[in-house]
This record gives sequence, structure tokens and C-alpha cells, in this order.
Amino acid sequence: MGETPSTFHPSFNAGVVIEARVERLTSDAGAVIMREVMERSGIIDWLTERLHDPRQPHLVTYPLADLLRTMLLLFAQGWRDQDDADALRLDPALRLAAAGTRSTTPLTEGAHLASQPTLSRLLDILTLEPNRPVLREAVGELASRRLRAERGGRALRYLTIDVDGLPVEVHGEQPGSAWNGHYHQRMYHPIVACAAETGDLLDARLRPGNAHTAEGALDFVLSLVDRLEGSMCQVAAVRMDAGFPEERLLAGLERRGTPYVARLRNNRALDRLAGPYLRRPPGRPPAEPRLWLHELEYRAGPWSRPRRVVLVVKERPDDLLLDHFWLLTSFSAAAMPAEDLLTHYRQRGTAEGHFGELMDVLAPALSSAPRTKSRYRDNPLPALPTGIDAAARNEAILLLHLLAYELMHAGRRAMELATHTGWSLRRFRERVLRVGGRVLLHARRVTLVIAQTAAGFWSALWLRFERFAWAGS
Repeated sequence: MGETPSTFHPSFNAGVVIEARVERLTSDAGAVIMREVMERSGIIDWLTERLHDPRQPHLVTYPLADLLRTMLLLFAQGWRDQDDADALRLDPALRLAAAGTRSTTPLTEGAHLASQPTLSRLLDILTLEPNRPVLREAVGELASRRLRAERGGRALRYLTIDVDGLPVEVHGEQPGSAWNGHYHQRMYHPIVACAAETGDLLDARLRPGNAHTAEGALDFVLSLVDRLEGSMCQVAAVRMDAGFPEERLLAGLERRGTPYVARLRNNRALDRLAGPYLRRPPGRPPAEPRLWLHELEYRAGPWSRPRRVVLVVKERPDDLLLDHFWLLTSFSAAAMPAEDLLTHYRQRGTAEGHFGELMDVLAPALSSAPRTKSRYRDNPLPALPTGIDAAARNEAILLLHLLAYELMHAGRRAMELATHTGWSLRRFRERVLRVGGRVLLHARRVTLVIAQTAAGFWSALWLRFERFAWAGS
């Protein structure tokens, strides 16, 4: 704080002087928007009521709520590394948004963001066995609260849950990571779920990098459907890609009465079944490629019974051979005709776009690994392995990124409703969250002055927040 401000003179214009001043300036003014979503949704209170905090109260400097807000704000604003907390410890907007205190207290001398070691201890807390299920449930809880707020307190009648495996590349020997021959990289292979109609990410579980696509899918999907039906929707259906259809999952969904749609991988038996339908009709083909749908039944070797499948045959321009693929479903032909089934499955691309936003915009770095502690307070220690479960810690990091995604998605949805245009998550961060600002103090009032280029967006966003029927507001 007492350093001499630096001055720079760019060569392209002698009339320009660049100064670094000791003022309350920020490039992350949008952190207060993310805090507003946390506050209105009540998700931080929901978490702190359920999480087990083993710290001794008289030694606690930062309450659990402050640490959770800090971590989520850093992720949402694009700061991926915990070390960024040290570099941003005096940022006024982040301090205002993360603190549980009011008025000008977060900006008083000595008040700053939690340090990297303190945030690391938060991850240790979240890694505890009783806390990870709470963190997992919080993702779906925040999605449900956001949806009900947007819809005036009402849940959806129907909801489609898209389930997929997500490759998360790692660069090290993280426990549970492994080489995956399909993706040609060392990675984790978590299973992730998304709400197709709303764009919300709902849950995730970390799996080894060489895990099969359907590994653990039955428990994951059934527990998620149980949580969502009643809070987010009345009836949930599941949509999957070709890696998921296997007997345990299909039979489990059928016993519960949960409808599903999935793609089937081609095999010799399916190729023989499709053979009679892969002949072109006589005559010159029309200018537009044609599509044919055929209702059939198929029973794979491990299956307990025959199931409804739809053969999709399509022409490809300048190709003599017909292309084809299979859809598997528990919907009856009366409930969902073949044309509607194909349309329904093709909408899966929207969910893949949201998975892509998670990986592109938030880019979770699952880098925790067991490390020895060689020194403590400048004194050497014997090399002892840490007792922290690094794989569980990486799962907690992944779930925190899903919570940060949901906070950003709540703001993005408000902007879409306010402006009647589509917003990508990246555009929302760059135009609304990563905004320059200046913090002014007067008596016990804090004024955040933001750049004029963002003022219109913020105004529209705040009006939309006021119209949402937030629980408890």
C-alpha cells in the first residue's frame, strides 16, 4: 500500500501516461452479481446448515460461508488457481461479494480475501465423507431454486435429463486418473447430468479415467431422478448416448417407470436386422436427401427381454450407400411416434453444448494429488504422506465448478429473458461479470462505480432479478 506508483510512457503516443494508483479499483465488479444470486437463492445458507465443519470455532478466522463464496466467485470470474486468491486478496469487489459482514466492514484495513492455504483447507473440509453428498445435492438444489424463481414458483411438468461421460484431461499422476484409449489422453471420466429444457447442470460423479461410459450410471441416474421429481419437475425422462444401454441400467429405469431414449451402437446382429431396409427405392433420387423410419423389436444377448427400437435410414448426398443408426426407447409407439422420437433425440446436441461450456469457460483443473509436507514453519519434517483422499478432493473441485456454472447460468438466463436474445456463458462473463469498476467510501456507504458500457446490461439484469420469485424473498 505504501509503494510508489509506477508510471509508464508508451512509445506510440507521447501524450499518454500510464499510472498505477493506490485506489480501490477492480476488474471484477460482476462478483457482486454472483453474490446477489447466492443471496437471493439462499444456496450458501442451505450448504452451511448441512456441511460438517470440523474446525475449532475459537480458531476460525473465515466462516465456512465466506470461504464457499470466495471459491465460487473466483471460479465464476475466471480465476482457476487457488493462488489467484493471494493476488486478488485486496480486490474491493471480490471482498465485498465474499464477506458476510455488512456496510464498509469488508473494506476496512486488514480485511482481505482468504489466502490460498485457507481455501485449500476448505477443500479438505468438503472432501470429508459426509460433506461430498451435500455438495452434490447442492448443485441440483440450486438448479431447482433458479427454475422455480424464473417460473413464479412452479416446477416443470416434464424434464429430460441428458447423461454423458465427460473427459477431463490431467497432467500428472492424480489418483484415479488413467490413460483412455478412446480419447488418447490421461484423464478422469466423470459422469455428468444436464437438464435439456433449462440448460442446468444437475450432478456429477468422478470416475477413473478408464471407466466404461455406463459405470455407476444406474445409482447416479436413479438417485438424481428421485431428487428432481417433486422439486424441479413432476416427471423426468432420461436421454443417453450409445455407451450407456446395458441391462442393469435399462431394467432399473423400467422398474422405476422412468422413460428413456438412447442410441445403440451398430453390431452384426443389428446390421443383419437392418439389411432388408437398406435398399434404395427404384427411380432417380430427389434433390433433397430422404429419411425412413422403421419400427422394430430387438433383444441383445445380455438383455432380459426384447425392447422397442427404431431404425433410422437416411440418404447422404453423393453417396451410393444408405446410412443408418438405431434408437432404443421405453416409450411406446403411441406415446412417442418414431418421428417424434428422432426429433427428441436430436435435441441432445443442446446438452452437449452446455457440457462444452463447462469445459471451455470454467475449465475445471482436477490437479489434486498426494504430496508430502517437508517443512513446517521453516523447520524440516520427515517425508510423510498426506491423509487427504486426492480423488475425493478432485470430485469436490468438480462439484464446486458445477455450482459456479449454475450461478453464472442464473445470470445468463436473466439476461436472455431481459434482452430476448441468446447469451453464451463466455459472453456473459466478458460483458457482464468482468467489468471494470471503482469503489468509493462515504461514511458507512459503499458506492460501486461501473463502466458505462456495462450499465445497460446491469440495469436490465437487476430488473429481471426483481421479477423472479426467489424463495424467501
